[in-house]
Amino acid sequence: MTTELKSSKLKTDEMIINMGPQHPATHGVLRLLLTLDGEFVKHVEPVIGHLHRAQEWQGQNRTWFQYQALIDRVDYLSGMFTSWALAAAAEKIDGLSIPMRAEYMRVIVAEMNRITSHLLWLGTFLIDLGAMFGFPFYPFREREKLLDLFEAIAGQRMMFNYVRIGGVQREAPPGWFAKLQEFTEEFPYRVDEYEAIVTQNPIFLKRTKGVGILQPTVARDYGVTGPSLRGSGINYDLRKVKPYSVYERLQFQVPLGEGPGDTWDRYMCRVKEMRQSNEIIKQCLNDIPGGTSDELRERRLACNSCGKDDCPNCGGDLKIMVKKQNAGLRIKAGEGFAAVESPRGVLGCYVISDGGDTPYRFKWRNPSFSNLSVLPVLLRDRPIADIMAIFGSIDVILPDVDR
Repeated sequence: MTTELKSSKLKTDEMIINMGPQHPATHGVLRLLLTLDGEFVKHVEPVIGHLHRAQEWQGQNRTWFQYQALIDRVDYLSGMFTSWALAAAAEKIDGLSIPMRAEYMRVIVAEMNRITSHLLWLGTFLIDLGAMFGFPFYPFREREKLLDLFEAIAGQRMMFNYVRIGGVQREAPPGWFAKLQEFTEEFPYRVDEYEAIVTQNPIFLKRTKGVGILQPTVARDYGVTGPSLRGSGINYDLRKVKPYSVYERLQFQVPLGEGPGDTWDRYMCRVKEMRQSNEIIKQCLNDIPGGTSDELRERRLACNSCGKDDCPNCGGDLKIMVKKQNAGLRIKAGEGFAAVESPRGVLGCYVISDGGDTPYRFKWRNPSFSNLSVLPVLLRDRPIADIMAIFGSIDVILPDVDR
C-alpha cells in the first residue's frame, strides 16, 4: 500500500501539524512538529524544553545531602540508576571504597529497577499500538510486586533515594530477600505469558516488523545507547565493556537484535533483558556477603551494629555504608565522572567539587536525549500510523531529555 501511494500521480500539498506537547501518546510533554505529504512523514522536528527540570542547576544550588534526594525525579522510572551514577562520581573524588555487601545490594535494586522500567514500557508500548484489550495491564501485575519490595527497603515506591554516596540507605527488612527470591522463581513464567500473547501476534508483527529500522551506523552517529542500540546488533553494554561494581563476577548475556534493527528487534531486546536481569538478581542473592537470611540481622543486633572494620557481624564487607549521612555531608575537592547502564542506555554524571557541602558543577549525560535525536531519521517517509510505534520503541523519558 505504501509503494502504491508513493508511485501514484496524486498531487498533494505538504501540511505542517503539531503533535503535542499535550498529547496522550507522547510519553510526556513533547512537541513533534510534523511535515506531512498526505499520509507520509517528510520531516519531523522534536521540540523539547516544555518540561525543563533544571537538573544540573539544582545540583549546584543544593547541598550534596539534598541533591541525593532530588536526582530520583529526573528519569523517574529508573531512580536507582541516577542515584548510582551520582554516588559513583562522588565516590571517585572522595576515594571511597564501597563494602561488598553494599555493592551487591546496589546491583540487586538496580536490576529490579531495570525490570520495573521495562515492564512499564511494555504495557504502554502495547497501548501505543492500540492493544486495549487488557494485556497492557498484565506487566503491571509483576511490577507491583517489585514496587512493594522497593517500598519495604527504601520507604518509597518511585523516588527511592536508596543508593547513597558511600553505600546504600539501609539493610533489607526481615523476609525481604525471601520475597524477592520467590519473585525471581515466578517471573520467567510471567514473561513466557507475555510472549505467548504478543511476540508472534500477527497484528503486532504487522505494526513492528520492518518498521523504524535503525541502521548501526546511524545509531553510532547519533550516540544512541541501551536496548535501542543493541536492537541494531551493536554489542555495547557498560556492564560488559566497562564493568563496574560486581558485574564482572556475574554471568549474564547481552541480548542483541537479530534482524534489521527494527521496532520488533527493540521489543525483543527489552524482553530478553528482563530475563537476564532476573538471573543477575538470583546470582546476587546466592553470592551476597553475609547471606540473605535474617541470621545476619540477629548477629548485628547482638553487637549493636558497632560498624568496626574487624567486627565479624557488621564490619568490613558486611557494611552497607562508609560515609556519614547528614546535612553536613561533604566531598573532597576534585572532579570525577561515572557512568552506569540504565534501562535507556548510558547514564553519565560528571561533577566538580570544591570541598564544600555544595557541589561546584554538574553535567549529566542522559540517554533519552541522544535516543530522541534519532527519531527524525526513523520517521522519515513512514505513514502517520507508524509514528507512535516507532517513538514508543525507543523508550524516551521526557524529564531525562529536558534535564
